[in-house]
Amino acid sequence: MQRYFLKKEQFTHNNTVRITGDDAHHLVKVMRARAGDKVICSDGESREALVELQEIETGQVTASIIEELAMDAEPEVKVWVAQSLPKGDKMEIVIQKCTEIGAHRFIPFESERTVVQYDAKKEAKRLERWNKIAKEAAEQAHRNRVPEVEPMRSWKSLLQLSADFDLTMICYEKEQGLQFRALLQQAVQQDQMKKVLLLIGPEGGFTENEVEQAEAAGARAISLGRRILRTETAAMTALTCILYETGEMGGN
Repeated sequence: MQRYFLKKEQFTHNNTVRITGDDAHHLVKVMRARAGDKVICSDGESREALVELQEIETGQVTASIIEELAMDAEPEVKVWVAQSLPKGDKMEIVIQKCTEIGAHRFIPFESERTVVQYDAKKEAKRLERWNKIAKEAAEQAHRNRVPEVEPMRSWKSLLQLSADFDLTMICYEKEQGLQFRALLQQAVQQDQMKKVLLLIGPEGGFTENEVEQAEAAGARAISLGRRILRTETAAMTALTCILYETGEMGGN
């Protein structure tokens, strides 16, 4: 069943919702919706409902609430994916797929080996597109909320942020210490998995200096195995492992 994320004010006081803008266009022009069809609407925070379409007009669809639904599709562990800006459309892939898997939030950042030139003039437009991709992926995956994509951060700013997390992990292909799974199991046992920051490097990976800086800030270096993964694959793999070990994907 189709799902749409609306603003809180689109849920009116008389038990109806107003679907407008791109969502209304998608319903009418793409889905060919008709009065009597049912969809799910959510405010992305505290309310989700099954609604029946009543009036279909140009630019707006009015629907009546049939049933309030439980918001129980979100992982208990909040994983923030910090992704060093990759080339091409890879950031879009990371946002789309990690939203489907269950990421809580995204932080694009610049690191030493980031090859994409940051353009402040294009930042607003790019951020708008990234958040739209997150919204569409959350709807497709039947999430209860849309993960926000933050504006670009510097490496220094990102490390300062790590103090706010129960656990910060940096993916590093040369790491030979505590195994990733063992670290996750240890963190689960010690109840240190409510809020997790996952640091993913660019195509060339992190430098040794960056890993040392991250560890000095409290991060734990992890390896995702003996094979070298692409940056977009690393984000999806690490996130899946975290959610599996916390019981969100059939784990114990």
